[in-house]
Amino acid sequence: MKNKIAILSMDNLAGFFSYDDLLIEPFAQHGIDVETVSWRAPDCDWNQYDAVIVRSTWDYQDDCEAFLKVLQDIENSSAQLFNSLAVSRWNISKTYLQELEQRHVPVVPTLWGEGFSDDLLHRAQMQWPGQQLIIKPVISANADDTFRLTADAIDPQTRTQLHECFREGRALMLQPFLHSIVEHGEYSLFYFAGEFSHAIKKCPAAGDFRVQEEHGGNFSLATPTAEIKQVAEQALRCVDEVLLYARIDVALLESQQPAIIEMELIEPSLYFGVDEASPERFVDAYLKLLEPMPS
Repeated sequence: MKNKIAILSMDNLAGFFSYDDLLIEPFAQHGIDVETVSWRAPDCDWNQYDAVIVRSTWDYQDDCEAFLKVLQDIENSSAQLFNSLAVSRWNISKTYLQELEQRHVPVVPTLWGEGFSDDLLHRAQMQWPGQQLIIKPVISANADDTFRLTADAIDPQTRTQLHECFREGRALMLQPFLHSIVEHGEYSLFYFAGEFSHAIKKCPAAGDFRVQEEHGGNFSLATPTAEIKQVAEQALRCVDEVLLYARIDVALLESQQPAIIEMELIEPSLYFGVDEASPERFVDAYLKLLEPMPS
């Protein structure tokens, strides 16, 4: 054992809210040094670590191929990668929601497409008449390139933006806008090594629809209902391995049925700051999952 791990991040976290520093002390209490490393760091020797934990790599969507190549290099080293490359490959495109739906997990209704077209928009308007729509890439983070469309005809400027954003057949998804997110908020449930740790409720800023802190959203510690936990854990059971961490985002449909918005298994913020015991629970989960490595 080298008693050293790497927390995989991005080059510069300016403008972002990260809570991973709260892991340093509980890891140190177990004699484990933590080093933060950018996933873009050239020629990093991953063999010097017992494990590499993917955390705040919040620009990976700009070059998914390069990001997955780094994860492959880590998995080829003697270090253990959390979460695994297989899980990251499955989770990197939101098309995994189709698999969840096939396995009878309630998810937000979605239309899938390749590139923006008037035909696809018309299909969405016919499927969800009179409703506002959300359109976003299937590979995205931080609500990048996410648009909220009115129920009426979109204006020429927005139409031009959509054609530009989703040019060359860029894969996208269309969903009905959930007013419950504005009126009530959405829940994020956190699981470490398959065990529930804590949950938060996130609400967008006034006049916005995005719940991320970077867009003015706010959050607080929350106790999810049994129905919300049931849906989250139903989704979690669709993954065939025990995950070091998972964040399951759930919102209420118009019917009040809880449904999965996203299942974040690559680089979700884990909001350690809202529950002072959560960093220690994370470290305990890591110690539970880490396989002994030769010195």
